[in-house]
Amino acid sequence: MKTIKPSRNSAGISADFARHLRYTLAKRDHTATERDRYMALALAVRDRITDRWMDTQDALAEANTKTVYYLSLEFLIGRLLGSNILNLGIEPECANAMEDTGLDWNTLRKCEPDAGLGNGGLGRLAACFLDSLSTLSMPAIGYGLRYNYGIFRQRIIGGQQIEEPDNWLANGFPWELERPEYRCAVSFGGRVENPAPGEWRWDAVEQVIGTPYDLPVVGYGGKFVNTLRLWSATADNEFDLDNFNRGSYVEAVEKKVLAENLTKVLYPNDNVLEGKELRLRQQYFFVACSLHDILRRFRRANTDFRKLPEKAFLQLNETHPALAIPELMRLLMDVEGLPWDDAWDITRRSTGYTNHTVLPEALETWSLPLLWRLLPRHTQIIFEINARFLCQVAIHWPADPGRLSRMSVIDEYGEKRVRMAHLAIIGSSAVNGVAEIHSEILKASLFKDFYELEPEKFQNKTNGITPRRWLLKANPGLAQLITDHIGNAWTTDLDRLRELEPLADDPAFQERFREIRLANKKQLAQTIHATLGMEVDPAALFDVQVKRLHEYKRQLLQILHIITLYDRLIQDPSADVQPRVFIFAAKAAPGYHFAKLVIRLIHGVAEVVNNHPRIGEILKVVFLPDYRVSLAERIIPAADLSEQISLAGTEASGTGCMKLMLNGALTIGTLDGANVEMLREAGAENLFIFGLTAEQAATLRPSYNPRAIHDASPLLQRATSFISNNLFCLMNPGLFDPIVNSLLDHDPYMICADLPSFLQSQFAVETLYRDPAAWTRKAILNIARSGKFSSDRTIREYARDIWGITPFGVNVQ
Repeated sequence: MKTIKPSRNSAGISADFARHLRYTLAKRDHTATERDRYMALALAVRDRITDRWMDTQDALAEANTKTVYYLSLEFLIGRLLGSNILNLGIEPECANAMEDTGLDWNTLRKCEPDAGLGNGGLGRLAACFLDSLSTLSMPAIGYGLRYNYGIFRQRIIGGQQIEEPDNWLANGFPWELERPEYRCAVSFGGRVENPAPGEWRWDAVEQVIGTPYDLPVVGYGGKFVNTLRLWSATADNEFDLDNFNRGSYVEAVEKKVLAENLTKVLYPNDNVLEGKELRLRQQYFFVACSLHDILRRFRRANTDFRKLPEKAFLQLNETHPALAIPELMRLLMDVEGLPWDDAWDITRRSTGYTNHTVLPEALETWSLPLLWRLLPRHTQIIFEINARFLCQVAIHWPADPGRLSRMSVIDEYGEKRVRMAHLAIIGSSAVNGVAEIHSEILKASLFKDFYELEPEKFQNKTNGITPRRWLLKANPGLAQLITDHIGNAWTTDLDRLRELEPLADDPAFQERFREIRLANKKQLAQTIHATLGMEVDPAALFDVQVKRLHEYKRQLLQILHIITLYDRLIQDPSADVQPRVFIFAAKAAPGYHFAKLVIRLIHGVAEVVNNHPRIGEILKVVFLPDYRVSLAERIIPAADLSEQISLAGTEASGTGCMKLMLNGALTIGTLDGANVEMLREAGAENLFIFGLTAEQAATLRPSYNPRAIHDASPLLQRATSFISNNLFCLMNPGLFDPIVNSLLDHDPYMICADLPSFLQSQFAVETLYRDPAAWTRKAILNIARSGKFSSDRTIREYARDIWGITPFGVNVQ
């Protein structure tokens, strides 16, 4: 039977829209809601992906080609309708189709919730990587969890963060397809038996069923479509009839409820034992389902598991999937019957580990008793991995017990814990950092012992972002201006933006650039008014700090700058201060009380500054709640100044800085993370760099005395006095004392040390902004020199240096 493929023209889209509205959703025009219309359009667009998706997967299966399996507990994919239409190249057709039915497709796409599958940079990086893998025609599957609830929805009440459930799946999700035929069982608990020498049997006491849901990942141009497979947990026996018959209804469904908790919420609070256990269960469930699926795919055309590294590569996005190493060992030995040495060789050659943190306290560890109780066979395997590895270490460095202790997978101090980063390093063929300075810190300090043992294993792969999402989609006016002058090849070859450099001095190009930026700022001003009821001046300097709320991100440093400007205007009402709108957006983890207190301080400062009859006309402080991808797409194109101000040596990479640079914001930042490479690419004269270097911070730390710095600085004293004298919490005196005490007694991220340099750089920002031509020139040069920070470049480097894959051609009509 011949299949008629959906037409890509407006008439075909309009017809399929009407068909889905009537026959899929059972709605007539007069009963359909906006959400119904969004669903109908999304399903019509999905129809146009489906053939390309099936053709891609069929071709890959027939060729039995090597595939990258990207394992990540987060995929911050945002809204998909706009990006899928853009990547298919049918935006004009969709717009016309909806216009013909009296609808605005831009209004419809706002009905889509941001998918609650990620929390921050880790998940957004994974989403950018999947986009690039498909755009570059690289065979890949992303594996993650299908969370019913995202991290949380953030509301601000009285300046305080309030967390609400993010039930993003409540109204259905048109992009996913359930695949019940690929369900698999995951075991927990029990004991391990040794029925014969060299044989091991895990006798588990509970099982959970993993059901996969597939999302298409459309490459730009629409011809190559990879898959994101997300796992959802259910009980192996959903209803206990015996309990029900005894009248115990709650007990009858208790097992089902406990099983489904595994994928109910993204990253539960781990301050209590139950939270830690749930997260460990979550991680193993994710890994076990994914490994089961990977080996199932391998078996379709292969029988010799020694060939697995030629057909599959598992990339671990941080340590959350590190249990893939003992799980793969278990499957190869206990199920497939391979000896240890063969299984270990296969596992190592099939696995790579990406590290995303330089903070030792952020490295994931698990309680050994907890691991033993939930995963006894895996704990045995981890012990064996560790014992064999420490023998290797002892041969290299005999009589060095300190090194053995540092490198052991098991941390013996206090409660015994399993160091997941050590396990990931030992069990991988490649370990990479995500920015040059980050990778050097890994080699020089954090993983120095491992680097000295196997230096060839360590690499750098500087992160990147997809220009399709973060310029072509997020900033269509600027994207069109660029295309009008240099063509559209930049969308898949971001280095082509270098062709903009001669235009940086072109007055006509500069003027058009400023017009587009002003339009973006007006749109953001409308969002601010709609969200907060606050009026801001689009002509003011939009000073932006949007990212996770964490002490090392140093939002507090920015607050101190705002307070010093306020103080300057209080002391001298005639002071010539450049009007600014300070824009914050960030979520603090629910259990991170200090970070939540910083949010309250931002709002306290905002209340005082914004409501001052004179200063409020010059300075505005804005906190936009519930930061997410769709909100970032509105903020980033409107930003003038990008705040990347973490203490040098604490940020692994950062990708927000890249998005802002690509959209023409100038960066004020330390020599940390990707800022170092941005400085090299853009030129020192086109950024504002301040503060200690990582080396200087490390040298200063042993003798660091923030109170002495504070006592020697009248400006810092006045700034902290505003806080300690309760100006920003008049109705709740003492509220912010913990912030002042931390700043003066500990200051772990050296805010006091960097503040003078930061203020000098901010004055330089103010001076430059008063010269529109000079500012615009630097903004255009930043865009022109941002090509390195494309995720396409990053993926090509992974493919060449770690994964060993090449682009695959698929013929799609």
